[in-house]
Amino acid sequence: MAAFNNHDAIIEIAHQAGAAIMEIYQRDFDVETKADSSPLTEADLAAHNIIVTGLARISDLPVLSEESASIDWQTRQQWQEYWLVDPLDGTKEFIKKNGEFTVNIALIRNQKPVFGVVYAPALDTTYVGDVQTGAIKISETEKQNITVKAHQSGDIWQVVGSRSHQSQEIQQYLAKLEGETEFVAMGSSLKLCLVAEGKAHIYPRLGPTSEWDTAAAQAVVEAAGGSVNQYPDNTPLLYNTKETLLNPYFVVSSN
Repeated sequence: MAAFNNHDAIIEIAHQAGAAIMEIYQRDFDVETKADSSPLTEADLAAHNIIVTGLARISDLPVLSEESASIDWQTRQQWQEYWLVDPLDGTKEFIKKNGEFTVNIALIRNQKPVFGVVYAPALDTTYVGDVQTGAIKISETEKQNITVKAHQSGDIWQVVGSRSHQSQEIQQYLAKLEGETEFVAMGSSLKLCLVAEGKAHIYPRLGPTSEWDTAAAQAVVEAAGGSVNQYPDNTPLLYNTKETLLNPYFVVSSN
């Protein structure tokens, strides 16, 4: 499988979308409610338009975005390779203005995320993962290779999760871990990136997510040496395998 070799172009598209998001973030904005009761802002739509336009300039592949997710299964199931986009992951974080939101662009090939960019514009941090060449983190001051940090016997488990109330399923899962656990709260796809850069050992997601929520960050995790597996059957989390775009439960792990 050939590595994707146009990293810089995708990073630039993500940064352009992030700049549009930040322009709106720094002023008053309206919040709408979508059919599934999730929030929608003009920043979601502005980022979507920039990304879709940018990808069309450099690629003939189809694009599936959270803001254009009505493409039917009969069409999607023909795709062997496509872009999967979440223009603004963590809209609730955006509305709260806590900075923990991201732009996500992933390349899916044969149902697997092989390349992904996760850009957190308020944090000026970019994660890039190519499963053939590795993962990097880019900040204002440096660019560094990142790898997962495996849990060793006796280590405190660093467990990342959302800021919202942890479900009973999560509590039951954590009870199975041998040793002490420490919870690290984070929003959006940054949760997966914390595992990728070795700041957390594990992220159990035993709640609803959609495919665009996870694809780019999954590429980063796997490029960094980690895994994203369905729970409880422990098989890889795959994409575009069914009509629904909802993910099963999954666990992101450093080992």
